[in-house]
Amino acid sequence: MKDILSAQRESFMAALPEPISVRKDRLKRAAAMIRDHADRFCDALSEDFGHRSREQSMVTDIGGSISPINHALKHLDKWARPEKRPVQFPLGLLGAKAWVEYQPKGVIGVIAPWNFPVNLVMSPLAGVFAAGNRAMVKTSEFTPVTAALFEEIVGRYFDPTELAFVSGGPEIGKAFAELPFDHLLFTGATGIGRHILHAAADNLTPVTLELGGKSPVIVGKGADVKQVSERVAMGKMLNAGQICLAPDYILVPSDQEGAVVEGIKNAATAMYPTLLSNPDYTSIVNDRHFQRLNEWVEDARAKGATVDVVNPAGEDFGSTNSRKMPLHIVRDVTDDMTLMQEEIFGPILPVRRYDGIDAAIGEVNRRDRPLGLYYFGKEEGERRRVLDRTISGGVTIDDVIFHVSMEDLPFGGVGPSGMGSYHGLDGFRTFSHAKAVYQQSKLDVAKIAGLKPPYGDAARKAVARQIGG
Repeated sequence: MKDILSAQRESFMAALPEPISVRKDRLKRAAAMIRDHADRFCDALSEDFGHRSREQSMVTDIGGSISPINHALKHLDKWARPEKRPVQFPLGLLGAKAWVEYQPKGVIGVIAPWNFPVNLVMSPLAGVFAAGNRAMVKTSEFTPVTAALFEEIVGRYFDPTELAFVSGGPEIGKAFAELPFDHLLFTGATGIGRHILHAAADNLTPVTLELGGKSPVIVGKGADVKQVSERVAMGKMLNAGQICLAPDYILVPSDQEGAVVEGIKNAATAMYPTLLSNPDYTSIVNDRHFQRLNEWVEDARAKGATVDVVNPAGEDFGSTNSRKMPLHIVRDVTDDMTLMQEEIFGPILPVRRYDGIDAAIGEVNRRDRPLGLYYFGKEEGERRRVLDRTISGGVTIDDVIFHVSMEDLPFGGVGPSGMGSYHGLDGFRTFSHAKAVYQQSKLDVAKIAGLKPPYGDAARKAVARQIGG
């Protein structure tokens, strides 16, 4: 890995400045790499998961990878332009100039997760390549077939000094995070994110952390229960809930709990009338996560929760090793249940009642700041109060998850749900160094400003101008 990094950095330095034409060529090759092998990637994803919906993979991991690359290609010329900045009066009148140049940082490390193992490699690479960098990618050991496919095909599209893939378990991941990259992006669990930050600290490597957390849904005044039900069920069951932005729990007014729960059951049934042999429904990625989710449900049940299993066809899940898990709606949840302490990352939806919007806001605010927050409602004052009184990485109003797919919005968390952001212009800037450039006037500005000894009236007048009063 050190040799790959050294070769990439040497190639990067020799090539500076990276022309826009070269950056666009890399973006086009990145899109071609995914487009040309879309079917094989879908097969690999399904093999890694046990079963993964082909259509879902095409939308989330194939289309979802090429779309940000195309967005970068369309806007790169504008993003890369130097940005003029004003200089203090009267320096502008005297001929001084200031501007910012967006310069590539060098070699970017990308540590990708298993839940969207194509999209969460390629979406960052859109910003990395647009900014003129090289990249090394560490793929997840939980999706080895997808990782092997990347390693097999990358050489047909990229020189190793432009893009390289590394695979392996936790020890490889630790060594990767300890490399002296010019920037490191990690997407994954909050607990591992802490270790990544520690590993990068010794090299003072700038880090962007895309983590997760308990993203809440608030059902507010005037919300359309049918719409809430359909959209929450869709977001919770997409990828079997294995999404960092999946709605983690839902806050409903006490008098609407029954209607919302019934609505979600009906919506889930309409989308997935069967589960075990349904090609549209994805499996839990591995035995460990499957066991974890089932243990958390049993923990909640043992502590007094009511669990509704949405199994429309009455299928026998105990007789199969498919790791498909039906939607579990969990009511009467309490804070001592693991479900309300940890990010769920699966098809389990705790329901919490509230009375008055401030109670719902208080429920959100006493937990770690989430990656996403979802508000449904028609009352503008209440919506504004939720936006003003909660802090989250991003918000989708009247739906779930969708803010992540808007390329012109920054995507990132806050506190335990993440650090920094990327996507679109924000990704270009995350992976660029904003270099300040100042061109001095032909006049002796130091003397005019009172900086040049011997000090006297000019210095005193300059100080008086600065401090006012």
